[in-house]
Amino acid sequence: MEENTFATSAYIATSLETTFDYIYSLENLNDWTLYSRMIEQIDENTWLGTASGYQNNLYYHVRKIENCAISGIEWHCGFEYQKYFQVYPVFLFPANYIAPDTDETGVYLHWLSFVDPKRRTPMIMQGIETVHTSECRSLKAILERQAGHQEAAQGRYRISTDTIYIDAPIEMGFEYLKDMKNTEDWAHLLRAKGEITDDKGEFIDEYNQNVTVTFTAYDLKNYYLIEQDYYYRDRNFYQRCPVVIIPCSYAFGDPSARGFIQHRITFWPVDQPLRHGKLQIQDFGAESMNIKRILEAKAGNTDTFARGMSYQLPILSREKLTVNT
Repeated sequence: MEENTFATSAYIATSLETTFDYIYSLENLNDWTLYSRMIEQIDENTWLGTASGYQNNLYYHVRKIENCAISGIEWHCGFEYQKYFQVYPVFLFPANYIAPDTDETGVYLHWLSFVDPKRRTPMIMQGIETVHTSECRSLKAILERQAGHQEAAQGRYRISTDTIYIDAPIEMGFEYLKDMKNTEDWAHLLRAKGEITDDKGEFIDEYNQNVTVTFTAYDLKNYYLIEQDYYYRDRNFYQRCPVVIIPCSYAFGDPSARGFIQHRITFWPVDQPLRHGKLQIQDFGAESMNIKRILEAKAGNTDTFARGMSYQLPILSREKLTVNT
């Protein structure tokens, strides 16, 4: 997995609207985070506050994710006003997004974090899983308590993710990934059956089951989201996979960082194994490796693939960082 990226998720037994309103208010960080405490409001969507990961105050900024069928926000942080080097997209999925026919209520929250390799410290990388996972649990508890619950509610699904770095221009990646005619190149468990358009096609899977695949692409201004929907019509079964592709320059607040991060979000029932569609997160991961190999070759960066799944600082940047430290 990509080592500069961390994601945590939670099922929250309250409405999407309540969850959105709560996380959009920066002042609520005072209640559920380890040590993000808002000190002074700078503008409508920005505060100066303390931080748990740095021995330094941070500017906190929030904005809505727009032009997308999925609700969400972005938190931004930085040492200087309007100069933010950390971005935290948060996506909210109502239960019927995962399974359209479900009677489950509540919302699935997915919090995505990027840590710039030039600025991260060993403590931040060693502690981010512990802190963000516990904070996410705190957020869940507050919202569920406010909804009248006296114990943690159990959702029917868990979220697993597959994340990989791709050394290619993000525009090239977006055009390639949103075009379903490219699917047979990278989706090794699917075979085309009939007409394939840019965003919809009929396939058969590894068991010769019929699958209708639909792609819906969104331009989120600084990055992209592509919803991949796999519908097994003979079994009335949906498998959804929203894919976020975000340029490293934006994710890490570093204009010199090239390539992009591909982050795939998947949903799995907690009470039984799947018998249709992709059966394990490794099936998504194998596709991602295919996509990385193909796009990096198209971009002429064939030597990057051997370096692994993570974004790495260029050699000159690593040497400068060592000298400065």
